Amino acid sequence: MLKYDLSKFRKVIRRFTNKYTLVGLLFLVWISFFDKNSFVEKAQLRNKINTLTKEKVYYERRIEEDNRKMQELISNRDNLEKFAREQYLMKNEEEDIFIIIE
Repeated sequence: MLKYDLSKFRKVIRRFTNKYTLVGLLFLVWISFFDKNSFVEKAQLRNKINTLTKEKVYYERRIEEDNRKMQELISNRDNLEKFAREQYLMKNEEEDIFIIIE
């Protein structure tokens, strides 16, 4: 029984020591890890695309929110005055402004 397993092992070794098989394996290893378009490079690029997509969604939401706030400020003079006082500390000559942050 041991002789049978050993002969099977020798057949496998002989098959993998074939020059075509070695060149093919070398080619697969080269393409997988060392080539410009390797699997590692593709995984890194996929990760970067996912990150940039998330950033794009964040900035689109931020733009929508800022546009809504800008429209609100333009449409109502009281809101514009409140915004100017809070953000830029603008005031009338005889006023003092106190900002309380909760």
